[in-house]
Amino acid sequence: MKIFIAQVAPRVGDLNGNRRLVFDAMAEAEHALCDLVVLPELVITGYPPEDLLLRPAFMREVNDAVAAVVKGSRNTCVAFGAPRQCGDMLRNSVMLAQHGKLVGVYDKQFLPNYGVFDERRYFEPGDGADCLFVINGWRVGVGICEDLWHDELALRQQQLACDVWLNLNASPFHVGKQAVREALVRRRAISFRAALVYVNPVGGQDEVVFDGGSHVVDAEGNLIMRAPLLEPWSGVVDLAAVGQTQITPLSESIEQVYQALVMGVSDYVLRNGCTQVVIGLSGGIDSALTAAVAVDALGAANVLGVLLPSHYSSDHSIDDAEALVTHLGIDAITLPIADGVDAVEQTLSATFAAWDKSAPDVTEENIQARMRGLLLMAISNKTGRMVLTTGNKSEMAVGYATLYGDMAGGFAVLKDVYKTQVFALCRWLNREREVIPENTITKPPSAELRPDQKDSDSLPDYAVLDAILSASIEERLGVEEITARGYDRAEVKRIVRMLQLAEYKRRQAAPGVKITERAFGRDRRYPITHAFRE
Repeated sequence: MKIFIAQVAPRVGDLNGNRRLVFDAMAEAEHALCDLVVLPELVITGYPPEDLLLRPAFMREVNDAVAAVVKGSRNTCVAFGAPRQCGDMLRNSVMLAQHGKLVGVYDKQFLPNYGVFDERRYFEPGDGADCLFVINGWRVGVGICEDLWHDELALRQQQLACDVWLNLNASPFHVGKQAVREALVRRRAISFRAALVYVNPVGGQDEVVFDGGSHVVDAEGNLIMRAPLLEPWSGVVDLAAVGQTQITPLSESIEQVYQALVMGVSDYVLRNGCTQVVIGLSGGIDSALTAAVAVDALGAANVLGVLLPSHYSSDHSIDDAEALVTHLGIDAITLPIADGVDAVEQTLSATFAAWDKSAPDVTEENIQARMRGLLLMAISNKTGRMVLTTGNKSEMAVGYATLYGDMAGGFAVLKDVYKTQVFALCRWLNREREVIPENTITKPPSAELRPDQKDSDSLPDYAVLDAILSASIEERLGVEEITARGYDRAEVKRIVRMLQLAEYKRRQAAPGVKITERAFGRDRRYPITHAFRE
């Protein structure tokens, strides 16, 4: 049995473009004399289509696209994902078409409603009455993404005699995800006593990155094919070709994270009609990594760096920013903010004095950050460049960021990257040549909003901070459980409290690439106003 696997990059709402992806895969499969061509879950709409599904005009065009694919099918049976109207209900379905006719339909039974998934808002589950189809004499089982993860369903399905099992997916990237997928697929293939074909899309969609990693496991649980991660791919797998494998090696996790950031930035910027970006360069490690990602995503000619020195910017910070510009080969301009900050402070001075509030505090620090945000947004408005913000997950977690200042922008590249990961990524980038200036990596991090300021004035060492945050965010552990790992209880309480208090800032933050299991935003939905305290 020859199966053509199409690990494509559909775009949400681009029904004509997505239909072309399906037709192109069908033509290649037909040319290769394949029995089946398999594409991802909801490939016609892209994933997740969200409330587009509730618009009648959208669903009319979806139905037209599905009908066109069915009509265009020939000898090779095509299995593709699309929403399906069933009276007043919608279902998340796989359509099987051959010889211009619809020859089978499977409706997803288990609808995920956690993390980035919200399928119960839109779909009704299928009843599982039809999940086995005969194609060219082969018995083909069909499932969709979440169905594969449920032991209850697997116990029922393993009673079915089939030659191959297809699983169509829209599974987002996070660190270590591919190993988890492959372990599950091996287990299911053995229990089904059939080869299992797992097909996943690629591409960035808002915060989510789909990383591909499509693969095939034989009935004994042996991996016989793995597509590359984080790039479109297509190819033929012949299940009768004993001993033949085509397994793309997995890159190390740090490289996967970097590639996911690059794909997330590229697809977000370009798919939203922009081609160029602007980044404030402070000489710090976060803005340096953000700029490096942007160059790999969009090309150096499309990245503009802006140096925004203040009264408190050190000479080495300016030197480090200039060195980065040279290493990356990007254009840069310098816009000093001191005069603008002085003007704002002068405007407010009489009012603050009347309130007996003349002593400098965080207000003046934030004015500097907001002056930078104002200038970057002015450049964005004037040139059409998207502002990329530079804050990391550690800062976003504890509120170490200024609303309408360093948080101002269209996309937050490092929003889900802890500070310790930022350092690791920069060291990885420098493995062959210096991309990030060495002084940027080794100097103590600082916002430089007051004399001799360092992050350590307000926060614990980042290794400690990130461990506490990860335990609270990713593992959902409480204060006592985190303290039991050897951390100071008062420090844990303080960090958890900061995490809770900063929710209002995160609600106003730009979207950013998801690389962990629990990113801020769709993965983690806490109320701003609440009274629970640990």
